[in-house]
Amino acid sequence: MVLATVAYPRINPIALSLGPISVHWYGLAYVTGFVAAAWILRGLARRWALGLTDDDVLNVLLAAVIGVIAGGRLGYVLFYGGSYYLESPARILALWDGGMSFHGGLIGILLAGVVVSRTMGIPWLTLCDLGAVGAPIGIGLGRLANFVNGELWGRVTTAPWGMVFPGAGPLPRHPSQLYEALLEGAVLFCVMLWLARKTPPRPRGELLGWLLTVYGTARIVVEFFREPDGQLGFLAGGWLTMGMLLSVPMVLAGVWLIVMARHRNLPQAVRTGGV
Repeated sequence: MVLATVAYPRINPIALSLGPISVHWYGLAYVTGFVAAAWILRGLARRWALGLTDDDVLNVLLAAVIGVIAGGRLGYVLFYGGSYYLESPARILALWDGGMSFHGGLIGILLAGVVVSRTMGIPWLTLCDLGAVGAPIGIGLGRLANFVNGELWGRVTTAPWGMVFPGAGPLPRHPSQLYEALLEGAVLFCVMLWLARKTPPRPRGELLGWLLTVYGTARIVVEFFREPDGQLGFLAGGWLTMGMLLSVPMVLAGVWLIVMARHRNLPQAVRTGGV
């Protein structure tokens, strides 16, 4: 049997305990990601002279939190839940048991953006472009939290950096959570930050297009190393995963947005009520 050469660091998933209250690293990852994204959104809005106030940023942040949590949970139920939640629908609300889908969270936050756009009169694509720059921070921190929790591990490997994850059997596996944290977090953030430095800012919708394209491509690549969810397994003859299936439309939509943004060449704007 091939043995792992890198020991899995058993980090306590609970970062802090205050009496009966336990603060998990996963929860801190969400909070830190949202705060960092809001800070970047605020800075970009000022740089682009969009006229967003701190109250506007707070409203966008609250809508994003609701959209990500609701969309992420419902997305997991629909995309990965199988028949489990049909048999026990009350478990849909059991967020403490885990189970969040990135693709569902993305849909949720985009829909929340539509609501904010209409109520505040801010172009939806402008909101999406602002949020796209800071989003990789939360994505990357979330993947690191997955690693700490010892979940969403990779496929069995003979690579010298393979790790034996608790609950994943005796064989070493790819630490695919770290691959995702690097590609979907650090690399994607650097790409988005570089794209956002352009003055004047890129046409409305282009940054969102790049986020979808780069993330979707990175996710498809990592899925070749990540173990598919046990309740679903492989699709289409034993090589396709649900993560790949959901990411392909992201890439196509992203490329379309980039092309359309450059064709329309609409400037970033605020209080126009348009998309």
